[in-house]
Amino acid sequence: MKRILVPLAEGFEEIEAITIIDILRRAGAEVIIAALVKRNVQGSHGLKVVADTVLDEVLDENFDMVVLPGGVPGAPNLMGDARIIKLLKDQAAANKTSAAICAAPAVLQEAGLTTDKKITSHPAWAERMTTAVHTGARVETADLLITGQAAGSAMEFSFKLVEALYGKEKVSEINAGVLAKL
Repeated sequence: MKRILVPLAEGFEEIEAITIIDILRRAGAEVIIAALVKRNVQGSHGLKVVADTVLDEVLDENFDMVVLPGGVPGAPNLMGDARIIKLLKDQAAANKTSAAICAAPAVLQEAGLTTDKKITSHPAWAERMTTAVHTGARVETADLLITGQAAGSAMEFSFKLVEALYGKEKVSEINAGVLAKL
């Protein structure tokens, strides 16, 4: 079973986080939701989520993928957490995938992972992506990075994660029940 870590910071974008978690779990992945500080985390629009654990409890575990939801102030909160930056650097060193959507690709940049790579992010964050080649695509894949544009592309982004982990057949299998426009 593939193990995925989804860190949640206060102010996360709810559509992105819930879509990522739901679609990956439908695919059969073990998705661990880890809050930065306390298990009760509030999203940028007031939705409250009880995380599975807190980040300190899983820092020494291995994950096939780390996926960062965006949101403001969620993404800046992730970016300001040294544990997240180290986690992303460790993923890259282990040749494992990291993914981020909306404002969160800036966290990948902070970890030094985006240099000369094609990425996308929310248009409001494009100018901040100074080390990457910002494409403006809804979803972008470059080496061991997968990035998504915004809440409106969360489903496409999530299915790209499933494809990277399990292949296109699994995407078709999951989408038979969800009927997303891909």
